[in-house]
Amino acid sequence: MTLDQIKKELEGFQGDELLEAVRAYENDSRKSVQQYLERCRKKVETYYQELARVNGMHEFEQKLARGAVYCGIDEAGRGPLAGPVVAAAVIMPSDCSIPYINDSKQLSEKKREELYEVIMKEAVSVGVGISSEDVIDEINILQATYQAMRKAVVSLDPLPEVLINDAVQIPGLPMRQVPVIKGDAKCYSIAAASIIAKVTRDRMMKEYDRQYPDYGFAGNKGYGSEMHIQALKTIGPCPIHRRSFIKNFGFGE
Repeated sequence: MTLDQIKKELEGFQGDELLEAVRAYENDSRKSVQQYLERCRKKVETYYQELARVNGMHEFEQKLARGAVYCGIDEAGRGPLAGPVVAAAVIMPSDCSIPYINDSKQLSEKKREELYEVIMKEAVSVGVGISSEDVIDEINILQATYQAMRKAVVSLDPLPEVLINDAVQIPGLPMRQVPVIKGDAKCYSIAAASIIAKVTRDRMMKEYDRQYPDYGFAGNKGYGSEMHIQALKTIGPCPIHRRSFIKNFGFGE
């Protein structure tokens, strides 16, 4: 077999399956093949290191929950000048650890999209809550974020008994809450929620970019990039701009 054929055959394997597949070519004397096999072995080592990291996150939050049904909660979009704030609440199976789940800010857009699909498939339940830019202007970004989080939690089935949050205490919910500083880097379910919230909001902003193409929303996601600010000053705001966020540019609340 050619090296390309070997690569195609081994593509998609990971962990023990990849190690087993590599053994079939260990006696191949070609230097290029042996170099590729060594990369595969390193890939397996990295995979198990990653799995250990994620298992550690999972075990950490399970101790916080003390055996109760729990969800992780996080949000995306508190800082942009335009668009909604999106919160997600995720209940993950106790026996399922998905490698590479991490704080969404630490992941590439491609990896977030991949993990989004896996989380949606594997999760016990996923809830998403959205507070629009109008709500943000009306009640402020903090209260709008809490509103989105409450919407996300109450849409879960089953309802969780414990909420594990990224550094906040959400008012108006009866469940026990455990705020964790930098929780999206420490807790498996919060990290999963951060991915769901981020991908959901990014997809919304890409759709808004088609409606309002002058602001570069597909790229900046509503944050204050140079292009976005220049368009705001030149054209003025569009319907999804947060008036309470753009008053420094001469637009009132």
